[in-house]
Amino acid sequence: MAKPIEFTDSNFDDEVLKSDQPVLVDFWAEWCGPCRMIGPIVEEMAGEYEGKAKIGKVNVDNNPEVSVKYGIRSIPSLLIFKDGEVVDQIVGAVPKSQLTKQLEAQVA
Repeated sequence: MAKPIEFTDSNFDDEVLKSDQPVLVDFWAEWCGPCRMIGPIVEEMAGEYEGKAKIGKVNVDNNPEVSVKYGIRSIPSLLIFKDGEVVDQIVGAVPKSQLTKQLEAQVA
């Protein structure tokens, strides 16, 4: 089963902005409780969307450039990218159904 991709300051452009598939990026940190709640959902979705969308995570503590560039002020923040642009944003721990609905809108 596919695992979420670890996006970093150095691979973000190639993996996310130049992707030919929609990309769901979970901005998170080890110390964040709500991030740990949403983590397993993101992992599940990585398997479910294999081949249709990229799913990955950015640790905000280790990758400050990307976090600042996209104005991440509270985590978890999930951004959906399509053709190198942010097309949707989800802030906070939300149910899987909401994440799936918002990602599906970009996959279709």
